[in-house]
Amino acid sequence: MKVKTELPEVFDDFGAARKQGFLKVKSLKDKGQRVVGVYCTFMPEELVLASGAVQISLCSTSEETIPAAEEDLPRNLCPLIKASYGFAKTDKCPYFYFSDLVVGETTCDGKKKMYEYMSDLKPLYLMQLPHMRTTEQSKELWYRELVAFKNKLEDFFDVTITEDQIRDAIHLKNRERLAKKHFYELGQLNPPALSGAEIFKVMYGSQYKFDKEENIQSLEDATTAVKERYANGEHLESKPRILITGSPMGGVTEKVIHAVEENGGVVVGYENCTVAKATERLVAKDEPDVYQSLVDKYLNIGCACLSQNKPRLQLISDMIDKYQVDGVIDMVLQNCIPFSVESHRIKDFVNDEKQKPYMYLETDYSEADIEQINTRVTAFLEMLEG
Repeated sequence: MKVKTELPEVFDDFGAARKQGFLKVKSLKDKGQRVVGVYCTFMPEELVLASGAVQISLCSTSEETIPAAEEDLPRNLCPLIKASYGFAKTDKCPYFYFSDLVVGETTCDGKKKMYEYMSDLKPLYLMQLPHMRTTEQSKELWYRELVAFKNKLEDFFDVTITEDQIRDAIHLKNRERLAKKHFYELGQLNPPALSGAEIFKVMYGSQYKFDKEENIQSLEDATTAVKERYANGEHLESKPRILITGSPMGGVTEKVIHAVEENGGVVVGYENCTVAKATERLVAKDEPDVYQSLVDKYLNIGCACLSQNKPRLQLISDMIDKYQVDGVIDMVLQNCIPFSVESHRIKDFVNDEKQKPYMYLETDYSEADIEQINTRVTAFLEMLEG
């Protein structure tokens, strides 16, 4: 067996994109580029692209600004919400600073109320996400919201968005989704071709490559390079294979990835917003009504903020099978009510339907619980090996 050597140089592009994203956005703004800042994968990027703007993910994964946020918000609030508001309030997020428009979404009550305060800091447009995904009323509501958002972009940027422009954006965004999917599906290889940290590095960094064509090419190059090395016998040793589900990951919460991979396991897949949840399903290109095609795609994102969350169960099921998963870790942020409540259903599904071990892991954006996480994860991995 050949042990995997250093990563291909193309991987460095994603780490650099993550670190230099602030400078890239400033450069784009200096050239007159319009920027829309968002927090959630429910936001229809195709409409932003059709308007000629760039969509960027805003800062929300550090405890740095939480004390400032707690001057206005309750302490017992989800750390993602507090961090989002704290970065905006303290003006420590360059992406927020350079955004012409911030788009929020009613994914939970905490976010919905927080956006009332954030709207005092920056022009903010709030999209009303339905509570259900399956009813005709919900689909009609989201359809109207998409059209209203398109109208808002036209008015705010003084542009006209045509259906042909939306179709072009759908095609481009689908190509990017496929490039991402082909990369993170490298986690299906057994023995592993990559560590979970390496997969996450690329997926997280790809959010900060604002040129879609460049991003697609970089992802395809990375996938090709890994496959070539794997075909040449370069891979990691076999270890317990872990699927991570639950709340969005990034920043401090990557401590969970490190806890797995520094204590005898390997993360092979991520069923969460950062990786698979919003990427697996493409927008139908043959639907005559472009808004209906966007409704069908975005309302089927398996987030716990929507009731009747069968898409999440289906994706978890598929990933357990395809990634040959040994155990599932459900990482939930403290006071993230939708995911914490849904965890009982996820546990029953993983244990009873898929016959796999499950661990619920609640955390926040501090580093105070790292040792506790290491202890719990180590015990979970030892149980898998036993």
